[in-house]
Formats: sequence, structure tokens, C-alpha cells
Amino acid sequence: MRIQFFLLLVFNIISFIGSSQEGRFNGLNMSLGNVYRVSDAETRSISPENFTGEPGKGGMAELGEGTGSEPARELGQGWKVSPSVKIEPGGTFTLAEITDEGVIQHIWMTPTGNWRFSILRFYWDDEKEPSIEVPVGDFFGMGWGEYAHLNSQPVTVNPGSAFNSYWPMPFRKKCRITMENIGSREMFLYYQIDYTLTDVPEDAAYLHAQFRRSNPTKGSIHTLVDGIKGKGHYVGTYLAWQVNNKGWWGEGEIKFYMDGDKKFPTIAGTGTEDYFLGSYNFDRNGEYQYFSTPFAGLHQIIRPDGNYNSQQRFGMYRWHIQDPIRFDKELKVTIQDLGWRSDHRYLQQKSDISSVVYWYQLEPHASFPALPSKDDLEVN
Repeated sequence: MRIQFFLLLVFNIISFIGSSQEGRFNGLNMSLGNVYRVSDAETRSISPENFTGEPGKGGMAELGEGTGSEPARELGQGWKVSPSVKIEPGGTFTLAEITDEGVIQHIWMTPTGNWRFSILRFYWDDEKEPSIEVPVGDFFGMGWGEYAHLNSQPVTVNPGSAFNSYWPMPFRKKCRITMENIGSREMFLYYQIDYTLTDVPEDAAYLHAQFRRSNPTKGSIHTLVDGIKGKGHYVGTYLAWQVNNKGWWGEGEIKFYMDGDKKFPTIAGTGTEDYFLGSYNFDRNGEYQYFSTPFAGLHQIIRPDGNYNSQQRFGMYRWHIQDPIRFDKELKVTIQDLGWRSDHRYLQQKSDISSVVYWYQLEPHASFPALPSKDDLEVN
């Protein structure tokens, strides 16, 4: 009886501790399954109407202080005086600077101008080099500078040109987000950054994103990323692909070299459309088919002159949310630029391929290669 009583007592203590821990909900990992739970997490939002995110500080701009001053001239303070910011040519604007612990949960923005000439950068904690450095259009799957509806779990792009990110972005001490205008004309940016101040789990890694372009590819290989050092997991790929020859262009394999791989990778795909979760040229009855799903899509097709003629342009994404690719020390990712030539032979192509890759890792991260010049970023 004493043993049974003792075991029952231990069971009750463990149950109590478990229920207590379960009760301290940090407000993260939101889903329909836990949206009813209350939390001590604090909701904040930064926008041109509240640059600091402080409680009770929204909509305070006076006439003359915001881009909406003219249309609000008869109404005054509180009536959309500061809905956007203007960034001059060559200028860099700090969208957010948060000194606290928490997680960015949602970003909405709609930038004007050339989306390749607006460079988005994120700095976590005290780092001097950004963990995210990407042209704003490419970060949201709009590398060709034209609107295309994208409807996925972490990224949505909605009419008229509304960019949304739901990638969770934890930070422990500080978060700084900037936008640089490398163009020759002023641009306007409407934006909102929604975040929560809460305890960040010890095993939470930081979001990273890197842009690269091969125009054209060399040796029919596009390197999406190389030199990642540290422990983490790869969570996404976006490609803007221009084909410079006729015919089907996507026979190339994506390859993930990790943790000591040399000549041969640990993961080798079976074809470009297969990696993006399609098949057989994304084709039904001789036509490419658009699709945009939670984890993969061919959401943009630009046909200059017919379906399989030269200079077709495509936008594709693949999110590894349910199947992250985990690495312990290092990672390199490449994709082959491969089509067809006569007599059922592969053709090594010279396409124009731009990419953004997304991954989480523990800091510090390796330095990024320099972004291409303005001329080398430009879409012609």
C-alpha cells in the first residue's frame, strides 16, 4: 500500500508540474488548435503611424509630419496623417528597431517603384551583418517585378501588390529592419510589422534569407547558396527563371550538399518541376498550369510569344515547412540548368536564374557574398 501511495503521489506531482508548464502559453506556434488560449505575451505593431510600437502611441502624427498630411489637412491628427514613408534615391530607412525579446509574426507591405532596387535587410540581436539581405520583390516571390497572386502558408501576395510574410522571426535582444532604395527615383512604402514580446525558447533559431543571380548560368549550374556554417535547417526556395532557348527547360536536379559532402550530395532531386511538387513539365494538354498551394507553386508564368518559345519567365516556390532539411555544420545547394536537344539528349542551358533561399540557424552565421550591382540586379 505504501508503494502504491508513493507512486500515486509521484504521478500527481508530475501531472501538476506538466499542467503548470502547459498553462504558461508563450503566445507562439499559433494555429486553429490553440487560438483560444490566453497568454501573457504582449502584442505590438510598428508602422508609419507608430514607428516605435509603443502602447498608446499610434496615429499621433501632426499635419506636416506624414505623407498623408495633404489629404488629411481638413481633419488633422488621427486621420491617416502618416500612412507611408518616402525613401529618397540612395537612402536607407529603418522600418523597425526593437530592443526586447520576442518574435515577428506577420509583415505586410506594399512598396512602389522597382522591386529589385529596394533592398530589405534584417539584423538580429547585436550582429553587424544582416541575416536577411534580399530585394523586396524576390523576398515575397515577385522577382520579375510584376504582380502575381501567391497563396502559400508563409508568404501571400494579394491584389493590388500586397506583400505578406508569416515566417516566424525570433529575436532575443534586438531586431532592426531596414529598406535601402538603390534606384534613381524616390519610392513610397506602406508597411506594418506585427510582433509579440514574449519568452523565446532556448532552441529557437534565427531566420536567414539570401539572394543570388546567375545571368547566365555558368556550366549550367546555379548555386542557390554556399558556405552556410552552423547548425540549422533549410526551409524554402524561390526561383525566378528565364529560359533563353525553346522547349522544356526543367530537367535539372536540385542538390543539397551537407555536413562534409564533397562530389556527391546527400539529397539529389529528380527534376526541377518534381522538386517544386509538380510533374511532367507542369503541363496539361500542351499548356503550363498555374498552381499556388500552401507549400509549393508555379505562381507566375510570363510568355513573350507562345508557350514554348524563347525567354519564357517563371516564378516558383517550395517551402520545407513539414519537411525541413536539417544540417549540423554546413550546407550548399545547387540546381542544374538542363533542357532538351535533338535525339532525346539533354541540353546544358544558359538561363537567367535568380533565387532566394530561406533557412533557420543558430548564430553566428557566415558572411554573405556581396549583392550584385544595380545593373546586375535589373530585370531587362
